[in-house]
Amino acid sequence: MLKLAVLVSGGGTNLQAVIDAIAAGHITNACIDVVISNNANAYALTRAREHGIDALCLSPKSYESRAGFNDALTETIVSRGIDLIVLAGYLVIVPPQLIAAYKNRIVNIHPSLIPSFCGKGFYGLKVHEEALRRGVKVTGATCHFVDEGTDTGPIILQKAVGVLPDDTPEILQRRVMERAEWIILPLAIDLIANGRVTVADGVVRIEGDVEEFV
Repeated sequence: MLKLAVLVSGGGTNLQAVIDAIAAGHITNACIDVVISNNANAYALTRAREHGIDALCLSPKSYESRAGFNDALTETIVSRGIDLIVLAGYLVIVPPQLIAAYKNRIVNIHPSLIPSFCGKGFYGLKVHEEALRRGVKVTGATCHFVDEGTDTGPIILQKAVGVLPDDTPEILQRRVMERAEWIILPLAIDLIANGRVTVADGVVRIEGDVEEFV
C-alpha cells in the first residue's frame, strides 16, 4: 500500500478528487497518510480531518530560517515513511533535499498543457488569464514529476480542454479542474501505485492502456 502525503495551500479541490477516487476504488493500492499545508486556515485541512486523515500545518513563517522549515518538512515526510508526495495546489518551493530524497516520487498538477503557460509566476488564475490573452483554442492540465526546476519534470499525463469564446479566467479555471485536473491526478496516482509508471532519460513510460475514469 503506497503511503501518500498531499501538500496543499488552499481549498483542496484536487485533494478532494484524490479522496473521492480512493473511496470509489479508482485509486487502488494507495492511501493518504497525511495532508500538510503551509496555511493554517486552508480548507484543505478541514477536508482531511473530516475524512479521518492527519492534517498538519507547517509554515515557513513559523521557523527562524527557510533552512529550518526545509528540514522540518523533510523530516516530517521521511519519518512517516511516505512513498509518494502529491502537490495539489502547493504554493511553497519544495526543499531541494526533499526533491533529492524523492526523485520521481513527487507529482504535481499544473493547469495548462506544459510547456505552455508554466514556470515561475504561472499559478492559479494567472495561467488561465494568459491562456485567454493569447487566444489559445485548447488548454488543459498536466500531471508531472517534480525536479529542481519549475514545471520542468517528466510529464506523466496530460488532458486537453477546449476554450470557449465567452470564457472568463474563472470559468476556464473551473472547466480545467473538472474536466482535466480531477481526472488525471487521481489516474496518475493509481498508475504509480500499481507499478505502471517508469522514467527513463527524462521520459515517462506507462505500461498498458490508460483509461479515463468514468
